[in-house]
Amino acid sequence: MDENGAPSIGRVLMVAGGTGGHIFPVLAVAEELRRRGGYEIEFLGTHRPLEAKLIPAAGFPLRTVDAAGLKGIGGLKGLQNLLVLPRTAIAVGKILRDFRPRVVVGVGGYLAGPAMLEAALINIPTVLIEPNARPGFTNRLLAPVVRAAAVGFAETAEFYGEKACVTGHPVRRAFFEVPPRYPVTQALLPVPAETQALLPVPSETQPGVAVSRPFTILVVGGSQGSSAINRVVAACVPMLIGEGSVAPTLGSAPGGMAAPHDVGASSAGPGPNAVRPYNSSHAGPMPGCEGAGVRIVHQTGEHDYNEIRRTYQERGLPVEVHAFIDDMPGTLAQADLVISRAGAMAVAELAAAGRAAILIPFPGATDQHQLANARALEQAGAARVLVQSELTPGRLVEEIGRLMANPATLENMELAARRLAHPDAAASIADMVETLAR
Repeated sequence: MDENGAPSIGRVLMVAGGTGGHIFPVLAVAEELRRRGGYEIEFLGTHRPLEAKLIPAAGFPLRTVDAAGLKGIGGLKGLQNLLVLPRTAIAVGKILRDFRPRVVVGVGGYLAGPAMLEAALINIPTVLIEPNARPGFTNRLLAPVVRAAAVGFAETAEFYGEKACVTGHPVRRAFFEVPPRYPVTQALLPVPAETQALLPVPSETQPGVAVSRPFTILVVGGSQGSSAINRVVAACVPMLIGEGSVAPTLGSAPGGMAAPHDVGASSAGPGPNAVRPYNSSHAGPMPGCEGAGVRIVHQTGEHDYNEIRRTYQERGLPVEVHAFIDDMPGTLAQADLVISRAGAMAVAELAAAGRAAILIPFPGATDQHQLANARALEQAGAARVLVQSELTPGRLVEEIGRLMANPATLENMELAARRLAHPDAAASIADMVETLAR
């Protein structure tokens, strides 16, 4: 701040609240700005625990306000949330006057709406990060007032017109450093030079000697978990882990371990979901996985954690259960296949890490943006899409088994995923912030 009390050119307010999808993109941009130096960065969030954990842990100050969503919420709850809005607006206005940022950056969501609107009204430049293939409710409302929009998909740029810059999704560098699970054959599907420069060289093994490692399936229902996915996966595990499989121990997780609802998979009996346990002898082993079996790592979210963990333990199923995985890049490095929701950051991290996935879009996502995200990866050859209305234990095991039986398909999916990655996304958005800050 100069002698006249003018705001520092390096002050940036990052608006992030609610879920990982609203926190991780701005966190990646904030880390890039901090790396460049000369910036005073603060975050504005809600009182929810995820931002309270992640943002201070990354070394940034966090200011919190009361905020609540309105889209798709009716009745008494909708009225209660509406009454919160004036408190949100007053608190946000006070923070803007106190901190006096040069630029405000947000990803959308019920906090970004009032924060970025108020910033625009007092002529503070705003950068909107639009990670979804289809803009959500808040971002559509903000489109006329923001100065610039960083979009993750080319098809989204049309909505924002001249304000749009196709940057890709800002993802932490650690995801780009995840090594290929299988040898990368560039002749099959070339990887962009900027992505290839970030890829570690796969470790070499002795020719003709198989590496004894399990086929690892990572289950992620988003930062908050998914009860629907948890229930179906819990029913799938007895079908996937046959005789001779490895028995990894239950892993420790921050806050304890979790387990899905007991849906009676062991007593399903004959019927459409009565699928035999998957065994490598049924469809052919994965190269390098001969005789090693199946390993499952399951992030359940806090809500289902204890019940899911108890279910697996009572059935004697060797599943590694976590409420939340802090080191997601390290976990993805061990995964052959990922079962996941299709939030914008989830698909961006899968692309950056180059991992094959079965995507199960959340049907309640605003304007079906998760389905649009999933279809974008599917069309690129990087994922299979299974809509939740068709999600059954039998169908999921069938999809998993089909991919396990086709290692070439998995490798092509990995390569296709890496083609979608944008290693310079965070830097590009940081450039946009710098331009507006001048």
